[in-house]
Amino acid sequence: MPLPRTAQKQQTRQALMDAARELMDSNRGFGSLSLREVARRAGIVPTGFYRHFADMDELGLALVAEVGETFRDTLRRVRHNEFEQNGLIEASTRIFLDAVAINRVQFLFLAREQYGGSLPIRQAIATLRQCITDDLCADLQLMNRMPHLDVPAIEVVSDLVVKTVFATLPELIDPPPAGLPAHLSPEAKITQQLRFIMVGGRHWLGPGRAKP
Repeated sequence: MPLPRTAQKQQTRQALMDAARELMDSNRGFGSLSLREVARRAGIVPTGFYRHFADMDELGLALVAEVGETFRDTLRRVRHNEFEQNGLIEASTRIFLDAVAINRVQFLFLAREQYGGSLPIRQAIATLRQCITDDLCADLQLMNRMPHLDVPAIEVVSDLVVKTVFATLPELIDPPPAGLPAHLSPEAKITQQLRFIMVGGRHWLGPGRAKP
């Protein structure tokens, strides 16, 4: 029985997104992909592409939205670990690292395109990063682990945490160099960096405030 038209359209749209990710998995940036090769990889004619996306930038924005959903779903699980189980940084980091491993190609796109590619895609990733930062700021206030800090200070801490995670993504995705000491592995570094930020936040007085 043939698929309904709406389901068939969604299936083709997803095939185009999958095709773009598969091409990027061969060490290529999104900006180097052409509409024709993405369409060919998805098994449709180039003119069929326009039934789903206006151009390659719109396809890129769909990929940002998709990885954004994955990212925020992962952070919801991290928050559950923190709130319900009083989880440690190591446990929360493990949840995130497992999600990166399972959804490697999605996060590969995010890692590469946050600093390159087209302006609309960079802006979409920046917006995603800010949304994640805002969520973390709200969580840190609820957890009340830095009660001495005001909201602007917690915003600074949240921004540093999220930027650290985003900056570490390429290292988490690419194979580490041979012979790398265990304490310098990407997994160990991000755990220690996050611990450093959170411990430091408990002793920091906030922007513009110095110890008497």
